[in-house]
Amino acid sequence: MQVSVESTGSIGRKMTVEVPAERIEQSVESRLRSMVKRVRLDGFRPGKVPFNVVKSRYGDSVRQEVIGEVLEHTFRDASVQQNLRVAGLPQIELQALAVGQPLVYVANFDVYPEFTVADVAGLEVKRPVAEVQDADIDKMLDTIRKQQREWKDADRAAQSGDLVLIDFEGTLDGEAFTGGTAQNYSVELGAGRMLPDFEAALIGMQVGETKTADVSFPEDYQAENLKGKTAQFKLTVHKVQEESLPEVNAEFIKQFGVEDGSMESFREEVKKNMTRELGNALKAQVKQQVMEGLSSLHEIELPSALVKDEIQHVREEFSQSTGTPANNIPDDLFQPQAARRVKLGLIVGEIIRQKGLQRDPARVDAMLETLAASYEDPAALINYYRTNRQAMQTVEAAVMEDMIVEWVLDQAQVTDEARDFESVMNRKQEPAAA
Repeated sequence: MQVSVESTGSIGRKMTVEVPAERIEQSVESRLRSMVKRVRLDGFRPGKVPFNVVKSRYGDSVRQEVIGEVLEHTFRDASVQQNLRVAGLPQIELQALAVGQPLVYVANFDVYPEFTVADVAGLEVKRPVAEVQDADIDKMLDTIRKQQREWKDADRAAQSGDLVLIDFEGTLDGEAFTGGTAQNYSVELGAGRMLPDFEAALIGMQVGETKTADVSFPEDYQAENLKGKTAQFKLTVHKVQEESLPEVNAEFIKQFGVEDGSMESFREEVKKNMTRELGNALKAQVKQQVMEGLSSLHEIELPSALVKDEIQHVREEFSQSTGTPANNIPDDLFQPQAARRVKLGLIVGEIIRQKGLQRDPARVDAMLETLAASYEDPAALINYYRTNRQAMQTVEAAVMEDMIVEWVLDQAQVTDEARDFESVMNRKQEPAAA
């Protein structure tokens, strides 16, 4: 096998490979002869089909199979021979494919970029610090009550906090528009899920009442035809209901697995769950800062094949999370997030490689225990991970990322920042790494 490599850029490579004809022909011959005993054709006894008949019938398809395998194996062997760290799948172009002649092909691909891990000593990280307070537990208990609330008919005008069942018909300049009409639609007043003018118009309305109200759409509204416009909505109220909160008694408490039904035990259980969630949120926010800091310290040319693959992963995640097919959405919309993930993945991988970080089995076990703690059957979840290699790899990758975060924090300029539970938990988080 003859191999030559050219650089087409800082990470681009063009590799030409010539495979001797004998390797192809011998593999084709061997495979066809092994088929003779298995092939069944009309007019011949099993195992007695002549070789020339087998070759005539199956020669072309066997040759294609052999060539596919040879391309895969020789590209891999040539990459190892040339000490190339190939990033993603290559684009292969066949140059010569004649029977009895050497197989020649050209592979274009990117290699992983080579770079030195930046000095992180000057990186500034604000580490949020918070604890669960009694007032936070009180608010959580109120939230839990609201989650178990019931709605009861109210014989009065609608007010903030009520649930109203309505019909509405929206028009713009006298014309109906898409999404502007609905029947028996529930609106929780004060929840902020509808436009302010829409909710305000329902305040004070009685069951059976109908009125028309002006509703202004914001300039950044998602529907282009409604941005900054004022529409007219005909509103009809069918039902007004007020919330009825359950009493927090022993019966209520036992629903949440607190066997003794006491408020003291309930508060302890709630605090334990809140503390776990707070810890996860604090950890995630520090990790996000560290990863963003690492990204800002490195300028890396990204292998296009890796970005293309990651775009597909982001597309699939979007489709799963929204329940909306995303095949027709342009790649450009997913490219920034995909590129960010690839860049962080390269940085994380290079830190692991250059700093010689090793997977810590004890930390993997500890993370599994933490993940399983909130499940009804922790042992079953742990067993699932241990028997599912792909799932286990996600845990191992997360542990390695934690080790990198700690490595950065040991050297960076870290300042603790006092925060309260609500501000930490309500902060929207972006995924820090793939």
